[in-house]
Amino acid sequence: MSLALAHSRARVGVHAPAVRVEVYLSGGLPALNMVGLPEAAVRESRDRVRAAILCAQFEFPARRITVNLAPADLPKDGGRFDLPIALGILAANGVIDPNALSDIEFIGELALTGELRAVDGVLPAALAATNEGRRLIVPLGNGAEAALAGNVRAFTARTLLEVVAHLNGEKTLPPAIADRRVTTETTYPDLADVRGQGQARRALEIAAAGNHHLIFIGPPGGGKTLLAARLPGLLPPMDETEAMEAALVASACGQGVDPGQWRQRRFRAPHHTASAAALVGGGSRPRPGEISLAHHGVLFLDELAEWSRRTLDGLREPLESGVVTVSRAARAEEFPARFQLVAAMNPCPCGWAGDPSGRCRCPSEVVARYRARLSGPLLDRIDLHVAVPRLAAHEIRIDAPPGESTAVVRARVLAARERQQQRAGKTNARLSQAEAGRDCALEARDGNLLEQAMQSLQFSARAAHRILRVARTIADLAGCERIATAHLREAIAYRQLDRGVFRAAA
Repeated sequence: MSLALAHSRARVGVHAPAVRVEVYLSGGLPALNMVGLPEAAVRESRDRVRAAILCAQFEFPARRITVNLAPADLPKDGGRFDLPIALGILAANGVIDPNALSDIEFIGELALTGELRAVDGVLPAALAATNEGRRLIVPLGNGAEAALAGNVRAFTARTLLEVVAHLNGEKTLPPAIADRRVTTETTYPDLADVRGQGQARRALEIAAAGNHHLIFIGPPGGGKTLLAARLPGLLPPMDETEAMEAALVASACGQGVDPGQWRQRRFRAPHHTASAAALVGGGSRPRPGEISLAHHGVLFLDELAEWSRRTLDGLREPLESGVVTVSRAARAEEFPARFQLVAAMNPCPCGWAGDPSGRCRCPSEVVARYRARLSGPLLDRIDLHVAVPRLAAHEIRIDAPPGESTAVVRARVLAARERQQQRAGKTNARLSQAEAGRDCALEARDGNLLEQAMQSLQFSARAAHRILRVARTIADLAGCERIATAHLREAIAYRQLDRGVFRAAA
């Protein structure tokens, strides 16, 4: 009888809990039994492991083999445990010194030939291994991702044979390396491509400067999607902490992480037929949704009124808190979801309501039902409501003078963000109520103006606070220390859905 122990990591959301792979060889008829809540992919590893060991020219023990994946109450899935199971069997059979496995964690799926294949969720495992003070061996395809963890002592291998040689002191595995330098290959669409739409361009600049949520309303072909696609180019790269948080989500979802572009902000644009689970997160085993994949990036929802109202209402809490909790009977998982929302919608089913051409033939009750698909509480959480009217003929001429480029506008955005960081250490959209009261103070006459707007236009308290934050951003773009009357008036003008410009009929 012999026993060996190997260390690995499971994948649970954006976390990587430790798993002890215990292998016990005993007398009896040859068999391989696996316990510890293994799911189908893990149970099938017995055949992959057997073939990989034999192809590596090692003897597979003709004994009764029991593999326990502890803790027993944690579900295990995927092929990530193939490598530690194979090494545990070899260690229990005397091919490897069992003590060589004590301070190393192993993750990797085995091919029948003994080659190592990349798996999902390596970055959380690398961070957890670093905190435990252990080394990590991963497939070559996961090396760059594992190295992003910073101080991790990670090594890469191509085959099971290489790992065994390393553990026996016959060969040294190469360390995992990642180049964190931001490449210049990522090019964003230029804002100069957008013709006309001065107010919408101005609102996009304000949204980028203060990290505000934004919705464009207008007929088809006006440039709503074109404008939204230009927002990521106006935003600064993520800092180290933000990039690591976003990379953890991408790794957990199996999307991988490009070390050269991992600090670029992501732009997610799911289709309007996406389910609530796809947008917010969910599943029998909770997984991140689109709002988490857009963490510290941009989430663009086109054709907003075509989305399921129930699906959209799932955005309410994440828009405020920056996190989403997905609860199931067995467990609950919390995922980061601090994204910037940009939405676009038509004013009516045909898209031409309010157009001077008068081509809209939608009955008023149809228009009312169409706009009522968006709940008031959701719209209340969007800072900027902007009209994108149909372009005039002279504005879309090829020889028409272009507007400001992304580089020019981005310089103003970065300057405004720098003022916000020096003043509060965060963007204006994330100011708490107390911080907004400190940084968004108004003169007496401007306070009276805001009160009059709240009474006449029926603004909610939440809308009033968002107006103050937008006004603060406008002042930062202008380089002003205090909010002026012009800044406040402009911020109020951007609450068009509240002002009734696009409000559904009662």
